[in-house]
Amino acid sequence: MGEIRLLSWNVNGIRALTRKGFFEWLARDTPDVLCLQETKVHPDQVNTDLRVPPGYHTYWNSPERKGHGGVALFSKMEPLNLRYDFDSKFDVEGRVIIAEYADFTLFNVYFPNGKQGPERLRYKMKFYDVFLDYADALKSAGKRLVICGDVNTAHKEIDIARPKENSKVSGFLPEERAWIDIFITHGYVDTFRHFHQEPNQYTWWDIKTGARARNVGWRIDYFFVSENLLPSVTGGFIESDVMGSDHCPIGITLRTG
Repeated sequence: MGEIRLLSWNVNGIRALTRKGFFEWLARDTPDVLCLQETKVHPDQVNTDLRVPPGYHTYWNSPERKGHGGVALFSKMEPLNLRYDFDSKFDVEGRVIIAEYADFTLFNVYFPNGKQGPERLRYKMKFYDVFLDYADALKSAGKRLVICGDVNTAHKEIDIARPKENSKVSGFLPEERAWIDIFITHGYVDTFRHFHQEPNQYTWWDIKTGARARNVGWRIDYFFVSENLLPSVTGGFIESDVMGSDHCPIGITLRTG
């Protein structure tokens, strides 16, 4: 029986973050598994230091359009299997890595942002639904799931500094929040809220308004687990003091073996 530490971080451009102390942070924190979102790189733009960091296997899913999206997985344990989409309609934006381990199956997902307009919001809601169908099928087959990433929606008023002012903004729309309600009723647990009920806990702050200094933020990054894995989760946390992106890392600790 052991314990591992899993982190998730929307880095808003991994190459920019490497100039802001990413490698030094990684060497200090040494997570067993690190899921990155919004890497904004293509394979030909990933240098050796990123491709082969000491102690990690790395896997990348990049979008067709350069400079946007993308996810990466840094893992001390080599996954048994990997998949880079849950439906071929959604693989062009490089939003998904699914890694199967002996004790759980990990989803690293950069969910779409719906702020660009009605068409993009419809795409986001469709993405949510297709993802849930795929996750449910795995869970029904007995898999234990860890689902992390930038979900791009704050669930409840406690998860956003200014709920009234943002009630008509994508990321806090009723239909987006209702989908998280549905997701949870399907047997998934918000691990941070399982351990922490206090307000003013956020994972994203608007850079343009200097919101981080005032902690005017949104909690839009999550670790969910399927209920059949919850007894193995020993903690959930937000690393709000880690700088370098407009998001901060989040994590869980998990018993394995």
